[in-house]
Amino acid sequence: MAQVVAVCGMPGSGKGEFAAVLSKAGVPVVSMGDMIRAEVRARGLLEEPHVFGEVAAELRAQHGEDVLAVRLCERVDELLQDHELVLIEGLRGTAEDAVFSARWNGDYRTVGIHADSELRFQRIVQRARSEDGDRAAFEARNARERGWGLEVLIKNATDTLVNDVELDGFQARCSAWLEDVLNG
Repeated sequence: MAQVVAVCGMPGSGKGEFAAVLSKAGVPVVSMGDMIRAEVRARGLLEEPHVFGEVAAELRAQHGEDVLAVRLCERVDELLQDHELVLIEGLRGTAEDAVFSARWNGDYRTVGIHADSELRFQRIVQRARSEDGDRAAFEARNARERGWGLEVLIKNATDTLVNDVELDGFQARCSAWLEDVLNG
């Protein structure tokens, strides 16, 4: 039976790397962060760290904390018609988790990625995405995402991966997790 997996983790924890490993293995990935990036571009706004957070917060305030999840469900259902597993990258809020859990029940699971705060900040500096910014922007983003319930999601995740190793080691952990899920 087809499954939906949503990966969550604090900024810079490795959600994108997890998604890249699954994508390379043929798993379709839908990204909640890409939805915000697309919204920023559609509005013609400057791609600066505070703008992404403001747009995400504004969407949630105007349309409900679950707005991104609701918008994503139909696309995931389409992908489930042709795929055994679909990954939602970037689960950040308990309201989103509730939508997914209600929609796919026992065919839904979460993966929480843990990484040390300083290591996460170093990774963010290295990747240099337009939404990342400096230490203050990093701390503000952490606080905002905690406010949506991200730490609760990570703590209560179905599965946990620790990302405290070099990239190839983490990729191996992700691949092993995927193999277990597909064969289990």
